[in-house]
Amino acid sequence: MGTAYGILAVSVLCVAVHIDNCDLNHNFGYFCRYSRPTFAQKLPVSMSTDRFLMLLYFLPLAAVFVWYVRRQLRKESYSRTTLETAEESGLTEPPTLHPDIDRNVCIGCGNCVAACPEHPEHVVLGMIRNKARLVGPSDCIGHGACKAVCPVDAITLVFGTARRGVDIPQVKPDFETEVPGVFIAGELGGMGLIGTAIEQGRQAMESVIRLVKKPHKNPLDVVVVGAGPAGFSATLAANAANLRIRTIEQEELGGTVAHFPRSKLVLTRPVELPQVGKVKFKEVQKEQLIEFWREVEKKTGIDISYRERVDSVQPTADGFVVQTNRQKYQTRAVLLAIGRRGTPRKLGVPGEEKNKVVYRLTDPEQYRNLKVLVVGGGDSALEAATSIAAESGTSVTLSYRSAAFTRAKLKNREKIERMSQTGQLRVMFNSNVKSIQDDSVTIETAGTVETVPNDAIIVSAGGILPSKFLQSIGITVVTKHGTA
Repeated sequence: MGTAYGILAVSVLCVAVHIDNCDLNHNFGYFCRYSRPTFAQKLPVSMSTDRFLMLLYFLPLAAVFVWYVRRQLRKESYSRTTLETAEESGLTEPPTLHPDIDRNVCIGCGNCVAACPEHPEHVVLGMIRNKARLVGPSDCIGHGACKAVCPVDAITLVFGTARRGVDIPQVKPDFETEVPGVFIAGELGGMGLIGTAIEQGRQAMESVIRLVKKPHKNPLDVVVVGAGPAGFSATLAANAANLRIRTIEQEELGGTVAHFPRSKLVLTRPVELPQVGKVKFKEVQKEQLIEFWREVEKKTGIDISYRERVDSVQPTADGFVVQTNRQKYQTRAVLLAIGRRGTPRKLGVPGEEKNKVVYRLTDPEQYRNLKVLVVGGGDSALEAATSIAAESGTSVTLSYRSAAFTRAKLKNREKIERMSQTGQLRVMFNSNVKSIQDDSVTIETAGTVETVPNDAIIVSAGGILPSKFLQSIGITVVTKHGTA
């Protein structure tokens, strides 16, 4: 880079003094003869005023160039450091949808880096050798803003990697599955981000509206399964379009969101809700979001059937029959917005059936003065462990099967590290629960078996994709290894 600076300076001086028919070596020699501290005093008498002014014009340009290059080098150094830290920590697997950047196409404009909503809190994208790179893979949560601003279409949004596959149902760009009339939106389709799920719910319902414009003989236009972010948004969109709709939720308003830990921050950006408009959220906790949704539900008059579970979806000549634990619904279309966590992933070990084992944290206070084991390595597990450890009298152990928390946000990893260092909780990497007893739990770590005193266990190992249910409808589930 120093050579570039020297060549630029020589070029500027050559233009300023207007030396004709000179090669680079001659110019460089001329520059050397007059680049002493007394350079201004030794300018040739023949140099005219306008040539001197040209020199004054070009020197600021050179200064700007030097400043720009040094700034880019600092940015690249930071990006390299971030990538190296991620690789050393084993944080190289994106948890959800993420950008795959074609470096042969990338022109290095940096638009994607600037557009990432996670910046500056998390460094997800960076520039290395004038090409965009995913430098913080574990912090990418699938906003997709990078692809939208790329001027040369060098970014493809993909699920999974060569090492870690992600099961995803096959869905078209309009959210319709390979079964005509059945649509999927939100977390079930791989989009766990609440803001994204809300938008997908609205867009999917727009596709449904186009479908049901054609005459049909079903009593209902659409059955929406799930009242989480995607299902709630879709229900509002259907209500605004005066569709004949039935929304079914097996638990309560909010779906999976309703079972997040108390006071969990769930939304950090504005969202657009049908019948409501743009809601300028900044930082919203779980309870605030659920309360807001309840107010919207009441004001709009939408009808959601709670504590009703879908058992099957069967095709008919002109639509579907949706069988629930209460009744049957005949409908032209079905929108599945059920999430991926409805069926929690279990440990499959002896003693797991005991009452002290649960699969989600509702209130950390109930674990005061207890010995608690949290199993998992994602954000839910880390947040559960830290919130319980903050309660008085608790003894918390966090068990994770891998060597690093590759799927958790940086702030949660840092909080775990701080609390581990102060002795507020214990972290067991590369560990697996082997069996559960009434007052203890047996854990294996690197071939060593340890019995840990225990009163309660929270398994936060994610949810199982309802593959059998989807396949019974005719929807194909594929494992993505770095593909769109």
